[in-house]
Order: sequence, then structure tokens, then C-alpha cells
Amino acid sequence: MDAQNRGQGDIDPADQWVLNPETGNYELRLDNPAAQPPSPRSGETSGRDAPAESAYGHGDASGAGRRRGGERAADDAPGRAGRRSGQAGGRGGGPDTGAGGPDVPGQRSRRKGAAAGPAPSRRKGKSAKKSGKKKVLLWTSGTLGFLVLATSGGAYAYYQHLNSNISTVDVGGAGSQSSFAAGKPVNILLMGTDKRTGKGNEGYGDAGSVGHADTNILLHVSADRTNATALSIPRDLITDIPDCETKEANGQTKVIPGTPDTRFNVSLGQDGRDPGCAMRTVQELTGVKVDHFMMADFNAVKTLSTAVGGVPICVAHAVNDPKSHLNLTAGEHTIEGEQALAFVRTRHSFGTGSDLSRIQVQQQFLSALLRQLKSKDTLSSPTKLAGLAEAATKALTVDTGIGSIKKLSDLAQELAKVNTKNITFATLPVVDNPDEVVHATVVVNQSEAQPIFDDLQNDTSLTEVKKKTTGAADDVLKGSKAAADNVRVDIYNGGAQDGSAQSTLAWFQNDEQAPKTTNKGDAGTTAAKTTLEYAPNQADQARTVAAWMGLPASALKKGTKDAVGLQAMKLTLGKDFKGVGVPLTGPAKVSSNVQKVEADKQVCAK
Repeated sequence: MDAQNRGQGDIDPADQWVLNPETGNYELRLDNPAAQPPSPRSGETSGRDAPAESAYGHGDASGAGRRRGGERAADDAPGRAGRRSGQAGGRGGGPDTGAGGPDVPGQRSRRKGAAAGPAPSRRKGKSAKKSGKKKVLLWTSGTLGFLVLATSGGAYAYYQHLNSNISTVDVGGAGSQSSFAAGKPVNILLMGTDKRTGKGNEGYGDAGSVGHADTNILLHVSADRTNATALSIPRDLITDIPDCETKEANGQTKVIPGTPDTRFNVSLGQDGRDPGCAMRTVQELTGVKVDHFMMADFNAVKTLSTAVGGVPICVAHAVNDPKSHLNLTAGEHTIEGEQALAFVRTRHSFGTGSDLSRIQVQQQFLSALLRQLKSKDTLSSPTKLAGLAEAATKALTVDTGIGSIKKLSDLAQELAKVNTKNITFATLPVVDNPDEVVHATVVVNQSEAQPIFDDLQNDTSLTEVKKKTTGAADDVLKGSKAAADNVRVDIYNGGAQDGSAQSTLAWFQNDEQAPKTTNKGDAGTTAAKTTLEYAPNQADQARTVAAWMGLPASALKKGTKDAVGLQAMKLTLGKDFKGVGVPLTGPAKVSSNVQKVEADKQVCAK
């Protein structure tokens, strides 16, 4: 069917992208057939019967963006500033002799005998603005983590079409409505569910399953956007699922009781739990507040790998797995569709044949997909970009906080700032469940997991990233210190053991000789980390308290206004507070035993 004869709901995005020879960029062009019905003029050949031409008058068999008689859609894409409305399109690709230099060739050649319109013109000295680079985001869920969205302005119908593809869930207080402005880290729970819905998925596993949190990745994007950590959480991890509040179809809320010592994967789907329950479970486990979630099923792997033109992977040995149907010779391959799904599902082909080995293979697949998405081959292909946007929006279910193309685009612009070499996949350190004779589940290896949790809570990268250390928190540790009797601080308990605020007060007053300190009791909220809030003119006092407690620079929170009169600093003792006199020196070094995959490197699955 010709692109002009499709309704809004039948738009083929691949037909809409055309090359603007003036800017060198692809632009998305959409006509509105209802608003611009075909009206061939005398001597003009019908667009459907005529040889195909691009929107700029050059031969193009795709029929992309066709117009009639030089008519221009009211919502033309940006990047053509300076052109006057009513521009004739009867040049058929010939040069423009009007003032202001050569113009973009006509959108639809008028055939011989058609009346020629007035010559187009431009304001002197004005040239068409070049459009910026397209923003790209890899956003899937679970096994697919992150995706590409690339759309040009003006394509309102297609924008609405993509919006209608997205499914959303209101997770209430489990998520965040905050913006994605630089200066704040972003935490997103990416989930792949094993729910057997969608064409072609009927043969996978339990057809009656309501879906579990089968693949789970906590994506932490640093506040300065220099790095990201993607922490995989095993589905068979034994953990505590807290009470969670869900929204019913009738708009009412329902609290689902928590379950102690159970598999992580039942935090979704089972007993009516929605993705917000999985988000709360991750926060309970890691101490990291999860802002948003993205979720997809098996179809996401198939459609996205196909849309990008295949994902390059490598296997160290030949594989023939009858359970996942993966059949590959040793060496490098480019996989897509059913084969890509088989690769991320296979459990017995690599490593120890465990779910932990499968997680590592999935991380390698995601790393390869990221590299493919950032490749010139993908970014220069309008068909691939449009196909990815279509596949991703259809595959995704997200929270209402990011449930629109606009919000996802805002998020995309922040994620796109992270260099691939500074993205690290890691697996939560675990050990076999000691309560089982036949090991089927795992428990957290606390000694190796806690440094990772500390890194995430302190916005510290698992990748070596060179940073400037000129922040306010770093400066305050290097300056002069106030005398103890000049320190004014109010102490709150925000998650430490009962009595911690009082014992800290006694320490300050008796051991450190700081009489102007006060116990303010319960903070009213739970804090994972101990923090000290201070005004700019209290920096010397903050240095003194930091030295007493061994506070890291990240614990110091500088305000914007000077303290007035007898105003005190605010010390909140978090869950990390171990007791009076125990230094809080910041996160420990992550163990070399932690399973990691670096996104910029290809690794052959073994």
C-alpha cells in the first residue's frame, strides 16, 4: 500500500524517513491523508502509478514521504527554517535559481504541462539550520535493558502512534516522579518476565504462568552521567518480600502482605503483586531507592534483535541445546529473532549450566546489543531507528512516571551521555542456600555484596572513571576545623539501632567536649546512609564532625543559604551507622570475585 493511502494507525515508519541533501540528515516526513486528499492537477501523474520518488525529488523505490504538486504538510520536520510557505515543488530535482542559494529539490515533480509556481525564495543570509544528532536510548527490560528512540519533530501522528504502544502501571509510592536533570542519580529496575503471552511464545515453559520476575537488572546511572552499573539479581535468590500497596482495576488500593525467606522471582505476578512490589523488594535488598521500572517478555528479545539487524555474539565452542533450540558452531555469529531468544534462554550450554552462568551470557548479549545500537550502521539507518522505536514501545511496560514518549525521550537524553566503556554489568554475589541438601536456591554473600550496595548508595562506579575532585563535599574536608565548643549539631536517628542518637550525643558532649549538640530523636524517615547537612558558613563545623565520625565526603550535604543565629547542622544516623566511634569511611573495594562484564568488550561465551 502507498504511504499516502495509509491511515494514521497504519503508518509504516520506514516509509517516512528521507534524506535531506542540504543538511545531510534523515528527516521524518508524514502527510495527513485526511487533511490533504490527493488532487492531481492537469498533466500530473498519480503518485501511486508514477515512478517512485523521494520527498526531495530523487528516485526512491520506497515511496517515502511522497507529496503531490509540491504541497507541504503543515507539520514539516524541523531543520528547514527560513523557507517560505507556499514553496513550489515543481523542480523535479533541478537547481534552484531563486535568491539565497540552492534549495532542497522539490518534494514531488510536476509532470510536463503542469503549471509552474512562483520561484521560491529565502531571507538573505539565512540558511537552513542543521538538525542535531539523533538521540538514542536502548531501553528494553530484563534480558534487554536499555533501547533506541529516534524521532524527528513534526511527526505528530507517529508520535501519538508510539505513545499508544506503551503499556503503563501505576506503582504509587514505590517509584519516583522526579525529573532526570543532571546532578541526580537514576535507578531503574529492568525486568524480563517469563509470562507466555504473544505470538510465537506459546511453547515456552508454563503456558498458564501469570509471569515471574525471571530476569532482573538494577540499572544505576551516576549523577554526573559518566558511568552506569547494571546489577543482575538472580531469580532464585532467597530474600524477604515486603508488604506492598497495589492499585486495583477499580482504582482502589490493596496491600499485599509480605513474604519472608522466599524466591525473589515471586515478587512479581504471584498473589497479585505488580512491578512496584519488585521495586520495593530491590530497595529492601540493596538499600537503593528504585525510581522507575521497565518490563518486557520474550517478544522483546526477538523483535529488538531483529529491528537492529542482528546482534553479533561469539561462542567458544559449538552449541546444540535441544531445550532452548540453540544450535551454533564455534566462533562469531550474528543472531536475531528466535535464535537470539534461544541464546539468552539457554541454561546448560555455558559455564556450570546454572542460572548464574545464564546471567553472564545475557550480560554479554546486552553488551553486544549496546555496541550494535551505537554503531554507525544503526545510527545512519532510518529504517532501523524507526523499527527499534516501534519494537521497543510495543515490547515495554513501564511505570506511569515515564509512561510517554516525551518522558522516555528525556530519560534517553540522560542515558545517552554515558560512554559504553563506563557501563559495567555485575552479578549480585551469592552462595548456595545452606538450608538445602539439593541446592536449588541461593542466598546473598553479604561480605562481597555489601561493597556493591555501598557503591550504588554512594553513587560510586564499578568502572575506573577519571573525575575532577572539585566538588563542595571534597573541599570541605580539606579546610580548617571549628573548635568543639563552637559546633552546633542536631542528631536524628534515621535507621540506626535504637538509642543511637542518644549515645552519639553523649559521645559528642562527653568525649569530644561539644556542649551545643542536641538529640532530636526519630528522623521520621529511613535513611540508608548517614548524612550531615550544613550551611555554607558552617563548613568548618562540618569538617570537625566529619573528622570525629570518619564521614566520607559523599555524606556531607551542603545547603545554599548561610545559617542564621543559633541554627544547627543536621546529622542523620542511617542504617550504615555501626556505633559510637566506628568510622564511616565510605564504600569498601569490590571483590575481584564478583562476576562482571564490561559493555565495550566482546567476550566469547564459554
